[in-house]
Amino acid sequence: MTEEKLLNGKSLADKLNAKLKEDISIAYQHTGIKPRLAAILVGDNPASKIYVNIKRKTCEQIGIDFTLITLDENVTREKLFNEIDKLNNNETINGIILQLPIPNHLRDNSMQFVDRISPIKDVDGLHPYNQGKLFNYDEEFAPATPKGIISLLEYYNIDLQGKEVIIINRSNLVGKPLIFMFLKRNATITVCHTSTINIVNHIKRADILVVAVGQPKFITKDKIKKGAIIIDVGTNKVDGKLCGDVDFNGVIEKCSKITPSPGGIGPLTVSFLCHNTFHVFKKQLKLS
Repeated sequence: MTEEKLLNGKSLADKLNAKLKEDISIAYQHTGIKPRLAAILVGDNPASKIYVNIKRKTCEQIGIDFTLITLDENVTREKLFNEIDKLNNNETINGIILQLPIPNHLRDNSMQFVDRISPIKDVDGLHPYNQGKLFNYDEEFAPATPKGIISLLEYYNIDLQGKEVIIINRSNLVGKPLIFMFLKRNATITVCHTSTINIVNHIKRADILVVAVGQPKFITKDKIKKGAIIIDVGTNKVDGKLCGDVDFNGVIEKCSKITPSPGGIGPLTVSFLCHNTFHVFKKQLKLS
């Protein structure tokens, strides 16, 4: 029963990565050049280090070169801007990511740093230019997590037209891009957040529930309607183990489909970051 309900992101990511590895190999045979992704890591945030390492390993497994720029916790605004400029001007770098969050003294300027990344190298899809394209339903530079969510739903042939979608997240990386991607597929969307009144009333309406709140077991059996499809984007650590925002064992009998955590959206996020990197690589080299 459980297996039938699982939306297995890890399995899909493995298939996508195998095909991407093949495509990158063919491109290398023609050009003698590999795609290269550069990541900027500021400070010593343990979670950020883990995420960057996962991205590095996946890139290396499928044939993308990976450059890590590590900067001190107390780095100045000017120094960080300078590092981004150097990567923008480096023709061997195809994609650039700034690992978020950044230290407190820089956090108020987060979007200024993101804006500094060249739109053609913005594989996180956070630059205003690329966000503007998404506003017009152009998903070329959509962020990796929303791409992973949509691809997983489509892989399992889940029809989105007319569905009531509740998104509990309003970030630039997840909630906001998903609004336009679901709208493009004719779903009806409600976005909930920390100021939402009677949030459970919204959750109970969801045909499809996307949750990314950073609270273990935030979604429980009593909050969902029977047959709901649940996309758990949360990543939390409880008693040394990773878990999502959903009480998986509690809701499994009541929902119709659910992503595991870990093994759901996380692998797809990294996969589509690599896909975005290969896409900009081809675009910069004018490959078909």
